[in-house]
Formats: sequence, structure tokens, C-alpha cells
Amino acid sequence: MMVTSMKLATLCLHGARDGNNTTGALTVPIYQSATFAHPAVGRSTGYDYTRIQNPTRQALEELVTKLENGVDSLAFASGMAAMSALMELFNPNDHIVASNDLYGGSIRLFRNISQKNGLTVEYIDTGNISALKAALRPETRAVFIETPTNPMMKITDIAAVRSVLPPEISLIVDNTFLTPYFQRPLDLGADLVLHSGTKYLSGHNDTLAGFLIVADTRIAEKLREIYKTIGAILSPFDSFLVIRGLKTLPLRLEKSQTNAQILAEWLTKQPKVTTVYYPGLPNHPGREISLRQATGFGAMISFEVDHEETAKNILENIKLILYAESLGGVETLITYPILQTHADVPKEIRESLGLNNRLLRLSVGVEDVEDLIDDLSQALSIN
Repeated sequence: MMVTSMKLATLCLHGARDGNNTTGALTVPIYQSATFAHPAVGRSTGYDYTRIQNPTRQALEELVTKLENGVDSLAFASGMAAMSALMELFNPNDHIVASNDLYGGSIRLFRNISQKNGLTVEYIDTGNISALKAALRPETRAVFIETPTNPMMKITDIAAVRSVLPPEISLIVDNTFLTPYFQRPLDLGADLVLHSGTKYLSGHNDTLAGFLIVADTRIAEKLREIYKTIGAILSPFDSFLVIRGLKTLPLRLEKSQTNAQILAEWLTKQPKVTTVYYPGLPNHPGREISLRQATGFGAMISFEVDHEETAKNILENIKLILYAESLGGVETLITYPILQTHADVPKEIRESLGLNNRLLRLSVGVEDVEDLIDDLSQALSIN
């Protein structure tokens, strides 16, 4: 069977191949070498210097390319390194339209780095196609969206956005929350996909990684030049860890999503919980779009409680769930966005989006869901 003909779950397990393997090793080796010897003058093995290419990283990049149905993928030292390289595609005076509910690190990069470099970033509700069309300018070069968004779980119709954009405007989708297992933005018309590979792709909270996946070879060539010049590449060892993590991606996501659906429904019945944001709930405004463009709702939940004191009581009294930043690992994590992921977002913007001192975010893991419910229940019961 050709690797490219495998179903996604099988591809996650068998899709990373070492083209140099003569030993029969089942796993891709860690080629922990900074440089590679040449067999003769003017000849190369295909590998010269690890900043440019490395066999372990290449196997990972080829796997991620297949998972997202792209033409090329680039593996970076972190999600923000991938984001930073992405922004080097643009020039001063270029205009970018972005979802108004984004990961705080993306907003920080736009505000502190991109704008300093002459780019203009305009934030709108990208789920509102009329507002998107009105925001486009002659100098618009890209639309950057998260779907679902972080942390308010808003949904944008990727195909609908692409349908109103002229070809010269790139559509970039941060697919960190759903991964290619649940959503493939390139198939829906996106030009580039961004991942914080630290999250679900790695899946074990033990390594940092970032990815850009490209649908066009010309953009891929530009990014490869940026990649080798900036040098924020993923190390061989971390590439090995992500390959290992991807082998269980379908299993982890299915279990986490099952837990998330049960937890979201349970949270809606708790007296101290006022709102639950999860696309799998029947009343979520983006549910129908999610059903069209994705094969799952994911395992991220945000919820609002009645008082700031309640939120702090939960954070200080959970015993199994971990109060920590990040998401997408096997352990369930709870985050307080105003103090963690979105602390650098201006207060007025946070408040306009509903990011208040009563909002909590759950990254649901693979534990027994009854244990998670018991933990939240006891934390919510404390006055």
C-alpha cells in the first residue's frame, strides 16, 4: 500500500518514513547532527546543514504535508516562530484582516512586531461575511482566521471566506484547535495553515513546535528561503517527539472530544456556570458550520461563571485538573485567559470580546470523564 493512499488514522501511524533506513528500524531515527559530509566536490547526500534540512525533520514535514493535503510543510521551533516567519511574506503598507478573537500571542506579534514593520492589521468578526467584504482594501494581502477561535470558540466558514476573496489575497487558517484529523482548511480553499505543534500534534506537553503547511509551491519556495535565513527550525530530537505524538493523534482526539462533549453538557447544568462555549452544544451559533466543514468539534471548552470569586475558587481548589497554560495534551488543563494566554491583550479589547475575570478555558484530556466531573464539582461547591 502506498503511504499516500492510507486513511488519516493509518497515515498518522505509518506516514513518517526514513528514506535512509537500511536497518529495519520501526521509528525514524534522531539524526542529531548539525552538518553533513559531502561525498565529493559538487555532490551532496541531499543534506548539508540542519538549519536547512535534516532527515528527522524532513520525515515529520512530509507527514504533516500529507495530513493537511498540502504541497509542503515547514517545522519550526514553536508556533510563534512559525507565525513570525509567516509574517515575513508581507511588505510594509500591506493590510491584513484578522479574526477579532485570537490567541493572545498572535495579537501581541501583530501589535508589537508586524505593525512596527509597517503592516496594518484590522480585527473583525470573520464569521460575518458582509463585515469581511467591507474590510477588504486594495492593499489587503491576507485574511487570518482561527476557527474555532481562542478562547471564545467562534466559528468562521472557511469556504465562504474564500469565496469572497480575490485570488491575490491569501487565506491563512490557524488549525491548532481541530488539527487535520477534524478539519482540513486547504481542502476548503485556504492557502496556508498554521499550527502550534506544541498542542495536539505533539500531544504530551513535552515539546515546543510550530508548522506552516502550504497549498502553493511558489509560496512554499518563499517560505523555505525565509526558513533557512531566520533559522527558527525544529530540532531533530523535537521532530522525533512530534512524530511519536502524531502516532496517537486520532486516539487522543477521539477520547478528548468524547470527554469534552460530556463535560460541556454537564457544565450547562451547574448553577454557578452562566455560559458554556463549545461548538458541540446544540445552541452554539457555529454548530451548523462546524458540521459542514469539520468532522469533529474538538476538545476545547470555555465557560463563564457567576463571579470572579467562583473562577478563582475553581483554580485554587482543583485537585486533578491542572491550572496551567497551553492545551492539547493528554492531561486536562484549565486556563485563566485574562492572566495567562490573553494577558497582553488590551483590557478594552478583552472586555468587548467577553474575555472577563469570570471566563475559564478547559483543554479536556483523556482521563476518565467521571474523575474530571468529580474534580470540577468539588471545586464549584466551595463558597
